[in-house]
Amino acid sequence: MAMNFEQARSNMVENQVRPWEVLDARVLDVIGRVRREDFVAAAHRQLAFADVCLPLGHGEVMMKPVVEGRVLQALQLQPADEVLEIGTGSGYLTACLAHLAARVCSVDIHADFTAVATQRLQLAGIGNVSLSTGEAVLAWQPGKLFDALVVTGAVAETPARWLTWLKPGGRALIVQGQSPAQRVTLLARQGSDRWLEETLFETDLPYLTHAEPPRRFEF
Repeated sequence: MAMNFEQARSNMVENQVRPWEVLDARVLDVIGRVRREDFVAAAHRQLAFADVCLPLGHGEVMMKPVVEGRVLQALQLQPADEVLEIGTGSGYLTACLAHLAARVCSVDIHADFTAVATQRLQLAGIGNVSLSTGEAVLAWQPGKLFDALVVTGAVAETPARWLTWLKPGGRALIVQGQSPAQRVTLLARQGSDRWLEETLFETDLPYLTHAEPPRRFEF
């Protein structure tokens, strides 16, 4: 029997995302409208709405729907906001961000991720995004400031350079710390060098390239 994707998406919102304290009406509406099944590999299409991280290749994963919902809610995006996403991945979160904000700039280290996400976003009719291929931990530079920054992989420690890419009043959502109990942290810029930090919940994601914890040598 063919899967009813519309019903499966509705069930995901009502039985997974909303019970995980995602109550923002705009966020729930976007998650309910963006066709998540179109942003996963064909082999995983039947699992698009499952409460699991889906493999993307290169050791990367697509976040669970509940985590994506909490991330989108925490950013409190406004229609005029410009957003920087580090880690395009499947392009699904990019699509959701694009519905909530004015413009999304997304960067990924893997050129094949960028290429596939570009196709998926075009097919979804989403045009307020720009995708780049680059290594954002040490090298890539955006060339402008943003209202919000979201990172879809983990870092052992937040690179200080990322925080210079935010406008005054901007906020950054970053997964940081040691696996398997990494912290999803919201940083809100209060001034030129003052930040308000809030830990939202714990999760476990693969580290971005060049953002892994230092190796411990055992003797």
